[in-house]
Amino acid sequence: MLDTRYLAIEGPPGVGKAVLAERLGQRLDAGLVLDDGENPFSAESRARRAGAAFQAQLFHLLARHRQQDTLRQGDLFSQVTVCDYLFDKDKIFAYLTLDDNELFIYQRLYDLLSRDLPAPDAVVYLQCPTDRLRKRLKERARRSSERRGRDDDDLAELNDAFNHFFFHYAGAPLLVVETSSLDLDWQDDDDVEDLLRQIEHMQQGTQYYVPRQR
Repeated sequence: MLDTRYLAIEGPPGVGKAVLAERLGQRLDAGLVLDDGENPFSAESRARRAGAAFQAQLFHLLARHRQQDTLRQGDLFSQVTVCDYLFDKDKIFAYLTLDDNELFIYQRLYDLLSRDLPAPDAVVYLQCPTDRLRKRLKERARRSSERRGRDDDDLAELNDAFNHFFFHYAGAPLLVVETSSLDLDWQDDDDVEDLLRQIEHMQQGTQYYVPRQR
């Protein structure tokens, strides 16, 4: 059993990372760190302007580094910190969107920034089929001001990249959760409690959790 003081939740877009992090934070009376979604470089501007993808990638890298750097001080008021992203996963988007020259600069900066950041005690990766992610993202776009979701091919490529990254991930104990049968709005208390029990019994290495269908 791990002494989990810093827990990171990960997964592709649409899988409910932030909602789950909030539920776990409430349940554990934990500090909560949510990915800063405010990005001045929109998807439309990235498509129009050369170099905009590189600017957007650096924006996210620096914003996440600022958040993670505060964790080095420790949260004096919470025993546990739950974060809805893993700093290391920033590289997934970089390798999908940057050209070789941009990637060289990005990697140099990433190596410098990541050197002294705290590693999570445990990581939960929410694995989800692409077709279900696509449906959830389209529903989210309809409910909000978003004009469009990710292209189908882009989403499939991104989901494959997430699965590949976490298949090889060895930076912390990892729990891979197969979410096909779960409510990804995480409103089911039983789902949250079952997941907590899995987290509490995590050990070193990678473990897999396939929830029972109810």
